[in-house]
Amino acid sequence: MTALPPRTAERLALFGTLLSVFDAVHPLCDHWIQSGDDSALKGLHGDHYVYADGIPLPDGADPFNSDVPVFKASVLGRAAACRHVRSYSAVQLATAIAVTRALGHRVPLGALLAGAAVNAATHLVIDRREPLLKLADIFGKRGYIDHCTAVRVNDKGEVTAELSGPGSALMELDQALHRAIGIGAAALTTWLATRPSARR
Repeated sequence: MTALPPRTAERLALFGTLLSVFDAVHPLCDHWIQSGDDSALKGLHGDHYVYADGIPLPDGADPFNSDVPVFKASVLGRAAACRHVRSYSAVQLATAIAVTRALGHRVPLGALLAGAAVNAATHLVIDRREPLLKLADIFGKRGYIDHCTAVRVNDKGEVTAELSGPGSALMELDQALHRAIGIGAAALTTWLATRPSARR
């Protein structure tokens, strides 16, 4: 077997390491780091008013005369998604730096930030749910989403079907897309980190 050129070997090793980190840290950030509130609220859309827990105001209620804070649904949803992406990006970036340095490779910060930016921006768009649903429609996945919903039982014993969240097709599509984008983010980081100009 022919030995790989040193730069090729370095690129493959760095790409594999970054891809492993991005992929392994993703569920940690989604299920352990992300707060339950942000998970529940990040997909909210619309100009209607909701309470801080995402429950809509009763019909006819005046949002400007409320005893508790109320928000437009889209504003609350965007804020929750941004908080999640901020914590996700911080953990992913810190882990990538820790692992690569522990293995003796100092990746330029600019290269790491570029990969983190790709993951962060796409994560924000996907987690807002409406863009993901539109993409699913384009690829003919709406039947899959509608068929594979999750059943939830509240504290009153009431059963409802939920389109997203654990056990749903939408969550599986979400995770698959995030992981596929991670390949591109790892490749971009590797390319930026191993360019000749990055070594000066």
